[in-house]
Amino acid sequence: VDDPDAPIGTWVHWVLYNVPVVSNIEEDSVPGEQGITDFGTKGYGGPCPPSGTHRYFFKIYALDTELDFKQDPRKKDLEKATKDHVLGKAELIGLYKKY
Repeated sequence: VDDPDAPIGTWVHWVLYNVPVVSNIEEDSVPGEQGITDFGTKGYGGPCPPSGTHRYFFKIYALDTELDFKQDPRKKDLEKATKDHVLGKAELIGLYKKY
């Protein structure tokens, strides 16, 4: 999940990979492995734009392989590792504004 409208450029809120093929995801669970966000930690960092409406891009990719990293990856590491393995992609854009 990333926010391209952040004042300092695109801000990565969540990195998730190796999501299994399932028909149900349990509440409060993480279906896959998490990488490092721009908050410097693993896990989802929710929206909190300083001003205005921001777009949040939720992207999911179908791959022909499972990913393996020696250390927790960042978004750029995932983009490099998946380059030649994408079978399909879906994207949802959500809007959020602080009131």
